[in-house]
Amino acid sequence: MKILSVSEVTAHIKEIMDNDLLLLNLWVKGEISNCKQAGSGHIYFTLKDEQCVIKSVMFRSRAKNLSFQPENGLAVRARGYVTVYERDGIYQLYVEEMEPDGTGSLYQAFELLKKKLQSEGLFDSGKKKKLPLLPRRIGIVSSPTGAVIRDMVDIIGRRWPGMHIVFAPAAVQGDTAGYEIARSIELLNNIDLIDVIIIGRGGGSIEELWAFNTEVVARSIYNSRIPVVSAVGHETDFTIADFVADMRAATPSAAAELVVPVKQEMIKITRHLKDRLFQGIQAHLNRYMQRLEACLDRPVLRRPVHELCTSKEQQLDFISQKLQQVAGRFLEQNRSRLAVQVNRLEALSPLATLARGYSICSRADSHQIIRSAEETARGEPVRVELFKGRLLCLIEETIPE
Repeated sequence: MKILSVSEVTAHIKEIMDNDLLLLNLWVKGEISNCKQAGSGHIYFTLKDEQCVIKSVMFRSRAKNLSFQPENGLAVRARGYVTVYERDGIYQLYVEEMEPDGTGSLYQAFELLKKKLQSEGLFDSGKKKKLPLLPRRIGIVSSPTGAVIRDMVDIIGRRWPGMHIVFAPAAVQGDTAGYEIARSIELLNNIDLIDVIIIGRGGGSIEELWAFNTEVVARSIYNSRIPVVSAVGHETDFTIADFVADMRAATPSAAAELVVPVKQEMIKITRHLKDRLFQGIQAHLNRYMQRLEACLDRPVLRRPVHELCTSKEQQLDFISQKLQQVAGRFLEQNRSRLAVQVNRLEALSPLATLARGYSICSRADSHQIIRSAEETARGEPVRVELFKGRLLCLIEETIPE
């Protein structure tokens, strides 16, 4: 019996497939899954139906002619040839042209649930909770057997040694995975001092990530009182959990970096803030010390009795003297004015005229002043006012002027 090497076996199978006329040019119908576009422009994906999958590749020279963007869940018809990729020992469909063939069932279910939950407000940014700056405990929901949990624990441990982690294991794919994830989220919500929850798993096809597209997981995230970070798949993978979660991380490793800061950096920041606080307090105290020293230098504080009593008494004496002087001048001025007015009144007074020898004649009964002799008659009584005293007379004769 001839013993063949792996390369010989692979080459033999490739030769058989390359000579099969059916495989040289055929159309294949299926749903795109695990679609990735390389930096070279080549597109790598899997075509699948209900039972089987086939790895496929479309090179850049052919992909640039596509009229649509291939994406997971899209049903397509692809034409190409099937042969063996010798390095990996697998057969692949090398696609030369491709066209849409409707939307895949999983993708359609994804869109329907997404629209339903969005209409109910489960994606509203205003309802999302803020992540704590420094959590006391971190809850993690993931598979206990995958590399994801080890990576997150290692990253958290490096960034903040001694950080408490509560791990709630759950299946991340399969028929029961959605219920297990929801139950683990609920369990972590009943544990004290957990401030943030990470739910995560590695990348995969839409089927492998489907547990995170279930309604039970979406509602458990929305109802969690603790902020939830979704870290499902790779950066290009999006699930319903990502839209509902309070924060989405591109990968589980990114989620671990997101929820906990680097301890040494926090120590540096704390020390810097402490120094700034002390400097601010010291500057504040210095300003008040300067104000206090300025107050103490004021005379009122150095000699309070003198400033408040003695000096005020001297000011009072000075003001009293000024008032007396002003009052004296005021009285003197008014006394002089009064004398002038008295002299004027005396000059105008009828008594002054009477003193010079004049008299006032009036009727005896009515005291009406008599200005002319013709106003009187013989025998009429009159009264004559003198400077001193008065005379009552009878007219014996009137002599006109």
